[in-house]
Amino acid sequence: MTLPFHTTDWSQVPVTTHPGNEGFATWRTLQFDGLRVRMVEYSAGYIANHWCKLGHLLFCLEGEMLTILKDGSEFPMKAGMSYQVSDRLSEHRSSTKTGAKLIIIDGDFLRS
Repeated sequence: MTLPFHTTDWSQVPVTTHPGNEGFATWRTLQFDGLRVRMVEYSAGYIANHWCKLGHLLFCLEGEMLTILKDGSEFPMKAGMSYQVSDRLSEHRSSTKTGAKLIIIDGDFLRS
């Protein structure tokens, strides 16, 4: 993959809304060949509606969230924290009581 220099004004990227089991997430998504970059905001009370098998590089910009792995492990995340995981290595699900704003990067480079 070749990615030339690119700047993003996130306020100009269209928003899509994704319902959770409770609450919702909004995504602003940039799609490149084999690479997806998103600014994601979880509403207060958000609980994901699925176990995610994709790998991600996730950075918490604002708020707090909890990532739970399918094995029961829990990882509280707050602003300034990140996690990294490859595809199919750790199914995970996120939730937040107060809301959170994230940058999430995923793509072909995370295939295991």
